[in-house]
Amino acid sequence: MRLVGVASPSTFLLLITTLAGLAYWPGLSGGFLFDDYPNLDAMGHLGGVNNWETFKAFVFSGWSGPTGRPISLLSFLLDDNTWPSQAPWFKQTNLLIHILCGLVLCWATLLLVRNLKSVSENQAQWVAVLACALWLLHPYMLSTTLYVVQRMAQLATLFCLAGIVLYLYGRLQLAIRPRRAYILMSLGVVAGTLLATFSKENGALLPLLVLVIEYCLPKEGRPVWQWRALFLWLPSLAIVALLARYIDFSDNPWPNRNFNQIERLLTEARIVCEYLQHLFVPRIEGNGLYQDGYVISKGLFEPASTFFAITFLVAMLAVAFTVRKKAPLISLGVLFFFASHLMESTVVGLELYFEHRNHLASLFLFLPLAYYCVIYSARFKLLPVLAVVVLSLLASMTWLRASLWSDNDKLELYWVQSATDSPRAINAVAAHYMNNGDYERANDYLLAASRRLPHSSLLTARLLLQKVWVGQASEQDFIQAGERLKLQEFDAQTVKGIRTLVERVTGGNAASNSLEYARYSLNLLDTMESSPVYGQFPLFVRLVAYLRAQLYLHIGDAAQAYGYYSQAISRYQETDAALAMVAEMGNAGYPEKALALLEQAAQVLAQQDSRELKRSRMSYEQDITYLKGALREAMKTKNTATEIP
Repeated sequence: MRLVGVASPSTFLLLITTLAGLAYWPGLSGGFLFDDYPNLDAMGHLGGVNNWETFKAFVFSGWSGPTGRPISLLSFLLDDNTWPSQAPWFKQTNLLIHILCGLVLCWATLLLVRNLKSVSENQAQWVAVLACALWLLHPYMLSTTLYVVQRMAQLATLFCLAGIVLYLYGRLQLAIRPRRAYILMSLGVVAGTLLATFSKENGALLPLLVLVIEYCLPKEGRPVWQWRALFLWLPSLAIVALLARYIDFSDNPWPNRNFNQIERLLTEARIVCEYLQHLFVPRIEGNGLYQDGYVISKGLFEPASTFFAITFLVAMLAVAFTVRKKAPLISLGVLFFFASHLMESTVVGLELYFEHRNHLASLFLFLPLAYYCVIYSARFKLLPVLAVVVLSLLASMTWLRASLWSDNDKLELYWVQSATDSPRAINAVAAHYMNNGDYERANDYLLAASRRLPHSSLLTARLLLQKVWVGQASEQDFIQAGERLKLQEFDAQTVKGIRTLVERVTGGNAASNSLEYARYSLNLLDTMESSPVYGQFPLFVRLVAYLRAQLYLHIGDAAQAYGYYSQAISRYQETDAALAMVAEMGNAGYPEKALALLEQAAQVLAQQDSRELKRSRMSYEQDITYLKGALREAMKTKNTATEIP
């Protein structure tokens, strides 16, 4: 095969990588989004990552997943070591990683086709380059690349690909250099899995993904069963067993979600079909990150599309197993896609919908198209022209999407237009109106949305926050908000909104009636805490004591503030949080009570596991010693001042 005007596969690959860089270029000027902030602002909390203590605190204290994802956090230090920072620096690195993933995918595909032994070397190279081009230029990959924090998904993909390359290369060496082959294959599976998993947890699927590849390759050249059992089957079964522990078909396994496990599985069938639709019929932009309004499947026919989605997916799997011998690459593309979704699209109680879950899953999905395009190009002369047209369209769509991603405000407004049932999207629109000084419009918009989505606690909290923000909230507004929140569905964003409200009431820019607002807020917290909805969430239970302490401190009731700070420290059991509360009490002019809280913070430090500390234990002990001295000195100064007639 020879594409139009291109002499060799290597030249075409160079053109494709250059085109990918150009297509993504407009989006590099965009800003940070959503989860970028909580994942990266720790650099600022630490005063910059500039020594071992702050390095350890940032890299090894991640919260995004069970592993903490230290490799991903480490990679962010390539771009900056403090916060606030410049998003384009991070996005440029993400683009380089995306291109690197494409190049490694090209290598993996070439080795895969060589293992298949069904085409010539020249054809194998063209298949690899074309498959890489379809994936690299696809607009669906853009959100993973230009959403800074999704470098986690990128790195998991990169290390999985590196492991697959070593495995496939070693497999080709089995017949001539078996010892070297087994070393390479073992290194690929073990190191690739570890590096991918500590970038993002779905990297633990690598042994299963390699097993899928092996299932679709000829038996000739296969590693011995003992090696496959140890390096592929056992890790894969371990992952399946781990996921099986999450199976819980009770009515309410995840109180913080508005769906149960059966509903999640039914809904994911529709979502996976939607992923496939957007991969094979791409569009410039979708609902983006506002997917919280996605319609939940309540049964096989609620909605009816659930049944058809399940039927379609079952048929796909049946075809994949049926055609394995005659069309192994079709089987590979389908089975690899399903295996990659095993962790994020099944029984774990994650949010329902994210495009980035397809970054790894879609790696070999376009391989059959590339393969048959190459082998039939001699018979159908227009196929190379068609391939160039398709790639040009993909690059154009990616460029248009990148242009939209270059402006956060335009991007979010675009998302909310198609996410009319998303409370988070509605919240963003209201915030946009408020930021532009149009309070009445923001208020009317939220009132209408609340009537349409009466179960959304986020909209209730947002409406109250807006009224507080402009100083127009009444006691009745607080009472009504509390009664609604008491009955509405839990949303972690709602808890964040209540915290923002308290910060507004107690902050330096508080309204003149902030003391009244503080008392109303205390009653609001009482109502929420009495609710069976909020009382079962550790996130709220910990936070409510802390918020009460802040409110009482603002009112001037130091005794009540001290009691709730003490309660909050006991609930958090985290040294940094405890020291922050000590500082708040001390800065408010109550050194004796701050000193008592400091003793409690010292006890928390003594009990906290060193692995959970963000700095060395000695560093915290030095801080506590310093604070004791400062607070005792403040007590002396205060006592002296009161003795002066």
